[in-house]
Amino acid sequence: MIRITTIILLMLTGSFLAGAQTKNQMSPSIEGFMEKRFGMFIHWGPVSLRGTEIGWSRGKEVDQQEYDNLYKEFNPVLFDADAWVKTAKDAGMKYLTITARHHDGFCLWPSEYTDYDISNTPYKKDIVGALNEACKKQGINFCIYYSVLDWYHPDYPIHNPKDRNGSGDPKANMPRYVQFMKNQLKELITNYDPYMLWFDGQWEKPWTEEMGRDMYAYLKNLKPSLVINNRLGKEMAGVKNVAIDHSKMIGDYDTPEQAVGKLNMEMPWESCFTIANQWAWKPNDKLKSLKECLTIFSKTIGGNGNLLLNVGPMPDGRIEQRQIDLLKEMGDWLKINSEAVYGTMGGPYQPNDNFATTRKGNKLYVNILNTDTTAIELKAIPDRKIVKSYAITGSPVSIEQSKDKIVIPVTKSKNPYVVVLELNKTAESISVIK
Repeated sequence: MIRITTIILLMLTGSFLAGAQTKNQMSPSIEGFMEKRFGMFIHWGPVSLRGTEIGWSRGKEVDQQEYDNLYKEFNPVLFDADAWVKTAKDAGMKYLTITARHHDGFCLWPSEYTDYDISNTPYKKDIVGALNEACKKQGINFCIYYSVLDWYHPDYPIHNPKDRNGSGDPKANMPRYVQFMKNQLKELITNYDPYMLWFDGQWEKPWTEEMGRDMYAYLKNLKPSLVINNRLGKEMAGVKNVAIDHSKMIGDYDTPEQAVGKLNMEMPWESCFTIANQWAWKPNDKLKSLKECLTIFSKTIGGNGNLLLNVGPMPDGRIEQRQIDLLKEMGDWLKINSEAVYGTMGGPYQPNDNFATTRKGNKLYVNILNTDTTAIELKAIPDRKIVKSYAITGSPVSIEQSKDKIVIPVTKSKNPYVVVLELNKTAESISVIK
């Protein structure tokens, strides 16, 4: 009774939505989430049998009826949840997010509320449950992606992305569909106790801001510590990485997509990127290089955000070895540079193509991104003096500092590396330097 009363009061005062949080007002769960810095995104389902994009290829590259029946062939006999989670852990990732239900409506867990799920495939076993158990065993936070829209469900008015500008299915029943969502989400929280829910697909007209606010309150009532992204509402940075009004945001953090978010020391955010080009598995899809991945990662944490890096497993249940190898290389880099990553703050400098910075205590970590130049320059830090400078591996670095600038010599390197600047005062209280 106390919990329900508190929630009602918070909603009435307008402070229940997390969009208005500042750094000093963050709940422990959100602050803890932002300290993790690196997570694995996984887009997977029966569509991997065709190698086309999950959800979006339905009715386009793959005939709609064919797409909707792919689950009858889906039998990923080489799926190994422990191996997937170990891949994430070896990469230095701290959380894992699986597309339990994408826009195509197929569920990777045996749901009481639909037959369009994993239990009706030849494989039959609970994918979500297996990943949850593997994450718990290996100390990785388990998170669930769940699409707001469902082009397959008869009660959702739009049944294909091509129909989004139409009037919608007159037989659909949106209130009944919202209740279906609540039933499934309660089922997921009850059965798997996820650390975070990652929503998507809220942009279509049938879903309203009021529905988003109601769903957010409903979920926080079920599990107050649950971390929820901001895609229950329309206000988000998204693929265009637009500036948003955080006071209108429904959720705990912002979600720029395929773009590094803007430096923000107040509002939590997480950028999601693909390791290749497509979200779901595609044969011979071009992988990003290690340097590209490390540059994206460094700019993200330098802007005070998290990186959610996506892999697309194959139809037999394996993650491609080349993706595993690339992630392992990122993990090896993180073992050396972990001090400059986990539990740090971004800033005070805006990341650019030459460098990105993080900070903790009296240390400023300068991630050298442009290793083809001879030196990089930073504006001087107000009211601070550098008392020691060295590579994170321990070798000394001779910097130049004046009242206007700091000059750091660059060592030729195949990949980004970190220089540590120890200050005579804390680095954490420095305002953003423009």
